[in-house]
Amino acid sequence: MQRLSTTCEAIAGTTKKLLKTSLVSEYFQSCAVDVAAVSAVFLSGRPFPVWEESTLQIGGRWLWRIVAELAGKTEGEVTAAYRRLGDLGAVAGEVLPQRPGQGLGVLEVEANFRQIASTRGPAEKAAIVRDLLSRATPLEAKYIVKVMTGDLRIGLKESLVEEAIAKAYGGTLPEVQRANMLLGDIGGTLRLAAESKLGEARMRLFHPLGFMLASPVESTEEGLSYFSEAAVEDKYDGIRAQAHVSGEEVKIFSRTRDEITESFPELPPALAGLAQDAILDGEIVAWEYPARMEDAKAIVDQPVSEEGQAKAENLGSARPFSVLQQRLGRKKVSEKMLREVPVAFLVFDVLYADGELIIDRPLHERARILDALLSSPRENTHHRGHRGTQGKTQGSLDFGPELGEDESIVEARLIRAPAFRAASAKELEQLFDAARARGNEGLMIKDLDSPYSLGKRGKSWLKMKRELATLDVVVTAVEYGHGKRIGVLSDYTFAVWDGERLVNIGKAYSGLTDSEIAEMTKWFVEHTVEDQGFRRVVEPKIVLEVAFNNMMESERHESGYALRFPRIVRLRPDKLAEEADTIERAKEIFLKQVG
Repeated sequence: MQRLSTTCEAIAGTTKKLLKTSLVSEYFQSCAVDVAAVSAVFLSGRPFPVWEESTLQIGGRWLWRIVAELAGKTEGEVTAAYRRLGDLGAVAGEVLPQRPGQGLGVLEVEANFRQIASTRGPAEKAAIVRDLLSRATPLEAKYIVKVMTGDLRIGLKESLVEEAIAKAYGGTLPEVQRANMLLGDIGGTLRLAAESKLGEARMRLFHPLGFMLASPVESTEEGLSYFSEAAVEDKYDGIRAQAHVSGEEVKIFSRTRDEITESFPELPPALAGLAQDAILDGEIVAWEYPARMEDAKAIVDQPVSEEGQAKAENLGSARPFSVLQQRLGRKKVSEKMLREVPVAFLVFDVLYADGELIIDRPLHERARILDALLSSPRENTHHRGHRGTQGKTQGSLDFGPELGEDESIVEARLIRAPAFRAASAKELEQLFDAARARGNEGLMIKDLDSPYSLGKRGKSWLKMKRELATLDVVVTAVEYGHGKRIGVLSDYTFAVWDGERLVNIGKAYSGLTDSEIAEMTKWFVEHTVEDQGFRRVVEPKIVLEVAFNNMMESERHESGYALRFPRIVRLRPDKLAEEADTIERAKEIFLKQVG
């Protein structure tokens, strides 16, 4: 582990990608294959391969306390070090003492990680972590903590680890990349490369692939400036989701690659039993279903027309994100919640079907494959559930339009997201207005010839939306940033007026320039009311204009509301704090949004 940590230090010490790759490659070549494979996972910033479901589940606060205890420091001293270094791993490397006999092997660290993952209870987990860090050298502890927190911060992306594998073992980079994508295991990919068997990698379902991302455009004219004809869909205000389906087994992953199947227990029955194994890309939204389910038919590749828009409306409509938010993060969803907040999975792409990864095919081909997949006869996997029944799936599914009042049935739909064709700015504007009238954020504009680029943001997929509104708010608290913002106060909590008092309504960290952040940091330090270490309560005098996509009811803030995707538009030095917006203005925006 010491040699791996020393390599990490060398990687962090250079900005040259070729040198980083060479350092990793040389390290791999110096190790046994088993050690190199585990190291590849660690160098990707993870304790376990992507495809595995294992997680450490040890909280940052526990790590913080353990480091302070082993170092013989107060939490205040650790806080001061964190503010200077901006990283708990770096803090551990600095404050933990060097003792005789310290030193761990890479495989030993992995075994401890697996023990932590399999142990229940935070105190029991903490005991294993405390023992692990006490036996590590300070430098080893630095990188053990970094791996545990999921961020090495040494300028090493997984793509560079893939390049290092190709360099160390002789495979081509595309072969390594494809094997890693199929397996979801950079360590397993290294083992195949070491045996010259990269071509034997096969798709392993149930590990999330990277999501293709969209770039923003400001106008309909710009929306067609990168390609002449587009597939156009509504931009829904839900959560992006990737569904992996193999017969009866279904898992759903978020854009952050976290599994969220438990939060939406009625969706697996809607997805199970597809005619083929598949990976689908779509959006989960809180959904208002039409009265007659048989009228809900998807429209694909239709020209702009009143008939097409009417069909889109017959599918039902998305409810505000604030409604969906009630479902997020729940490990158990009550039947009452299932009924009050029904959801739909609107599918707009397919990445894998009929035993083949099809991301390299153009969008128009993938669309045909998706349409055929969703229209194929499926096994009847739907069933009814009853209140109080133990051992049953939470929620249940029935596509019938008539439901008895006493029946414990929850409906869910797998819907092909309506897609239109547009070849002019005028047509895009019509589609944009229609999408907004349906309560959606705006449009997704996609090149019909585009492949599905995993994890990349380019000009093949575009998103066009307009801000819901802006608010003038007062900064009430600030926090230190991390990464390139170590040492500056860059995260701002802000509030609106409720009578004579300020009530917090959100938090933002993007929108200001580095020079503005540096200038404001100086001001906030000089006008701190309460220094809480990492966070400072400040004099409520600075006014910001913030834009946001949505507003939701929330118990997290005193105001009772929270802003979705808030961004700082500009500082408002021309305004006094007393001139900031009020809670009444926030309520007005919220009611306009939901009504």
